[in-house]
Amino acid sequence: MTDREEPATPPAEAPDTAQEATGHDITPTVADDLRPEQREAKAQRLGRRIPIVSGFSAVVAAALLGLVISMRSGGLPFEFDEEWAEEVLEIRGPVGDVISYFMNALGGGIVGVFVVPIVIAVALLLARRPWAALYFVVASAVSAGMVQLLKNLFGRARPLDIIVTSDFGSFPSGHVANAATIAVTLGIILPFAWVWVGGAVYTLLMAASRTYLGAHWVSDTIGGILVGAGSALLLWAAFAAPLERERLKRLAEVSARNAVRAQAHVTPPARPRDTA
Repeated sequence: MTDREEPATPPAEAPDTAQEATGHDITPTVADDLRPEQREAKAQRLGRRIPIVSGFSAVVAAALLGLVISMRSGGLPFEFDEEWAEEVLEIRGPVGDVISYFMNALGGGIVGVFVVPIVIAVALLLARRPWAALYFVVASAVSAGMVQLLKNLFGRARPLDIIVTSDFGSFPSGHVANAATIAVTLGIILPFAWVWVGGAVYTLLMAASRTYLGAHWVSDTIGGILVGAGSALLLWAAFAAPLERERLKRLAEVSARNAVRAQAHVTPPARPRDTA
């Protein structure tokens, strides 16, 4: 009598889910459950935080710098302010005079306050960028208003060796704030490396010319950069969405026009002759 065969043990079934196989809960996170439009909205909110935080920090830093200056015996210059002012007196000459007087006229007065902003705004309108033109004008106005607010709040005296006519208040520099606003707004509107480099050079040249003319201390120009750049960044947060839609629309129009032009220059293929 043979032994009865034991029934074969059925193979273990493979786990139906990865959760059973690993023993870990792999329930999708909240971010994974978001729909595409929700993810885009969240990305836009996060994107706005960067210019808001950066712009607000720059403006606050300018105000704190002005507060520190005002607490130094009514605007007493820093040591680096005085050292640079002494260096400037030694390097003044015909070439520096021409450049600095030109920058003085370009960044202030009727030319700097009205002509330059209007020319840039009109150029943006002609380029079919109305939102960009509005953003630039509003940012320029906000920057100028903030400069006047801080000038009257701190009332810092200008250097004694000033060689140009200027208004009340040395901190912050309105010329430099205007230059920084132009540099940042145009860099945002036209996101090309050469625009940012050109804007940085223009701003630094404006800052150097203001100290060369004795119209400002170096710390005044630092405050101007902070106010101008901060104002442009804060306004960017408000205009980011329409600016991006406008930019993409413009790129699509240019691409379509270039495609049509390219197609017009393509030689049509020759038709095969009938061999009847």
